Amino acid sequence: MSTFPDYYQILNIPKTATQDEIRQAYRKESLRTHPDRLANASPDEKRRATERFQAVADAYYVLSDPKRRKEYDSLHSSRSDRTGDPSSSGSFFSQFAGMFGGARPGAGAGAPQQERPDAEGVFADVFEELLRPEVERVAPWWSYFGAVCGAGLGFIVANVPGLLVGGYAGNRLGAVRDAKGKSVAAVFNQLGSTDKAAILRPSQRTRQ
Repeated sequence: MSTFPDYYQILNIPKTATQDEIRQAYRKESLRTHPDRLANASPDEKRRATERFQAVADAYYVLSDPKRRKEYDSLHSSRSDRTGDPSSSGSFFSQFAGMFGGARPGAGAGAPQQERPDAEGVFADVFEELLRPEVERVAPWWSYFGAVCGAGLGFIVANVPGLLVGGYAGNRLGAVRDAKGKSVAAVFNQLGSTDKAAILRPSQRTRQ
């Protein structure tokens, strides 16, 4: 029989923690356990960090929502096998899927199951203000290219005034191309491990 994940213990908070305390605890633990901080880690260290990072995201997903937290607490108080071991969170969302609107626990193999939260997605949502300044440093090639092309066409059509208008319009169109379909999380995931580690390094911004 699997053990029951103690999400309060995983986030290192008391059961009486406020929503703000839950958020701050998630920020601290997710930064500490994010696998991309371990640029030179062994595969086993990466695996354990990833497991811990996912469990921290699971904990935040459950406890940050008042309804999910209430449903979780009803089970939490009745279980004697609670543990802060990150591996205990693995089966939670399939075993107790009915809590969050998924399939009934014990339903057949073809029944839909509540999916675990995407750890990187949770992280990006909470840390968007941290990640955005860094990922926006990605070179806006299409913005530059659009400005040059627009300026050239504008100059042909209307000399200097056309150059200015065309350059601005081309730059804006290029910026749309740069940003289209790319969330902060998506751009962050495309960065190299060194850049990710630098972004994730604790700073004053994360301690506020």
